[in-house]
Amino acid sequence: MPDQMGRVYTWSQPPQRIVSLVPSQSEYLWDLGLQNQLCGITKFCVHPEAMFRKVSRVGGTKELDLEKIRALQPDLIIGNKEENTKAQIEILEKEFKVWMSDVNTLNDAFDMMLALGTITDRTAEAQTLVEKLRNQLLPLKGMFSSTKVAYFIWHKPYMLAGAHTFVHHLLDYLGFVNVASHLNRYPEVSERNLQDLNPTLCLLSSEPFPFKDEHQLHLQSLLPQSKVFLADGEVFSWYGSRLLHLPSHVKWIKQEIDQIK
Repeated sequence: MPDQMGRVYTWSQPPQRIVSLVPSQSEYLWDLGLQNQLCGITKFCVHPEAMFRKVSRVGGTKELDLEKIRALQPDLIIGNKEENTKAQIEILEKEFKVWMSDVNTLNDAFDMMLALGTITDRTAEAQTLVEKLRNQLLPLKGMFSSTKVAYFIWHKPYMLAGAHTFVHHLLDYLGFVNVASHLNRYPEVSERNLQDLNPTLCLLSSEPFPFKDEHQLHLQSLLPQSKVFLADGEVFSWYGSRLLHLPSHVKWIKQEIDQIK
C-alpha cells in the first residue's frame, strides 16, 4: 500500500509502537482506540488532553527531537508532507518505517483515515468514523452561497490561506469564495491589499497565530464593510476526527452573519 506521497509502505503485522508527528492525526489515532500503541507525539498534539498528558512528546512538528524518537523505538512513524520537514523525515525513514500523508481535500483526509485504519487493524472503526463525517459534513456543502471570505492565519505580516491548501478546499466546500484563491498557499498581504480584496467576511484563525479581540477590532476598523470573526482554526485545518466539530462552528458563524444582516 503506498502512502499519500506515492511511496510503497509494507507491513506484516499491525504496529505496536507508533510515533505521530501531526496533531490532527495523533487525535485521530487516539480516537481509533490506539491509546496503548501511541508512544510518541509532538508538543502541539494537545487533543485529547488525556493523550497530551500520557504520551511522550518528541518536540515540535518542524523541530523534532530525533534522539527522543530513536529512544522510543517505534515500529511506525506517521508524518505529513506540509507539517514536517523533508530533511528530518529523510533521516527518520532510513531507520524506521515512515508513513506520510498529503492532505489537501476532504477526500484526501478520508483516504488517510481509512489507510491508517487498515494499517493499524482498526478498519471497521475507521470506516464508521469516516461515514459519520461524510454524513455530518454533507448538509454544510454550499451553506455560505458565494460569500467572499478572507481566512487569516498570521499577523505581522498578515497571511491568508490561499489556493492549494486544505483550508481553501474547506472554504470552497462550504460555499465561500476565497478572495485569496488566485494566490498560492499562504500569501502575505498588506492592509492595502486587504482593502482591495474587499472580503465580505474575515475569519481570524486561532492558529497558528492566536488572533484575539484586539486584532478583530483593528481589522474591523480597517475593513468597515466586512464582518470580522474569530474562528476556531483547529476545525478548519485538522484533517481527522476534529472535523466532527466543524458543523457546530460553521453553523454558529452562519447565525452570527444572519443576525447582522
